[in-house]
Amino acid sequence: MSTTFQPVLDRIATEIDATPGRGRPADYIPALASADPNRFAMAVADLDGTVCGVGEWQHPFSTQSITKAFTLALALSLEGDELWEHVGREPSGNPFNSLVQLEYENGIPRNPFINAGALVVTDRLQKLTGDASGALRTFLRAESGNPELTFDLEIAASEAAHGDRNAALAHFMASYGNITNPVPELLDQYIRQCSIAASCGDLALAAGFLARHGIRADGSTLLTRSRAKQVNAVMLTCGTYDAAGDFAHRVGLPGKSGVGGGIIAVVPGHCTICVWSPGLDQRGNSVAGVAALDRFTTLTGLSIF
Repeated sequence: MSTTFQPVLDRIATEIDATPGRGRPADYIPALASADPNRFAMAVADLDGTVCGVGEWQHPFSTQSITKAFTLALALSLEGDELWEHVGREPSGNPFNSLVQLEYENGIPRNPFINAGALVVTDRLQKLTGDASGALRTFLRAESGNPELTFDLEIAASEAAHGDRNAALAHFMASYGNITNPVPELLDQYIRQCSIAASCGDLALAAGFLARHGIRADGSTLLTRSRAKQVNAVMLTCGTYDAAGDFAHRVGLPGKSGVGGGIIAVVPGHCTICVWSPGLDQRGNSVAGVAALDRFTTLTGLSIF
């Protein structure tokens, strides 16, 4: 186990523990609503796959939108630049589940991380693999070294019962020809993808290919250096819902958050980080998670700037 960052993580955990105001868990997904906002975990993985952590860093949590970064990488590895004909690379400036821009932009979502864009990317991956969520799970298991990593069916059922907005987005894009699979099949794959449960340690390891410029844990190439840069760039500009500018200002790293309270962040050429605390701000990002990443880059001097 790496101890390089352990003193920094211990200091951050102490500071976070003394900080009041942790936000509120996501209440529009009933299975997430009862999460304790005072829970906290953080892990850092070096390029060689050694990990150190603090708090509940080996405890699985609901990854939610964090998986969108991995799905994007898998689709890009299989389809290449053709993927960008179906989804843009610009910040939306609107909430992650907004329909506003789709009509006057002809069914092409602004970026892969708002729900509309993530649905398109999952649709492309489903077309390429026949089992998008299964391909994602296989990838995450391989990169994290955790064969037990899998879907949380309770979370999936809860999301399926409250998924009208995602269904509307998918049907609307299908009317423009930007969805190729049957919408019910797509929604099932998308919900399963978002329901994956993983720990901070798992996710820090799984994101390592983005710090290694596209190279997987086994040394094989998932993405060219240029395409790994593309994924990191979209994470920096679009990865934290409509708070990406503030996140870049405070943290200075490519990151992807999820409403389960997790955030992954990448220091290209150095390490990957995952932090989790279920209390969210009004934009859907973990209050303690953003604060912890802010402290990490301040204390270590590691950022892309």
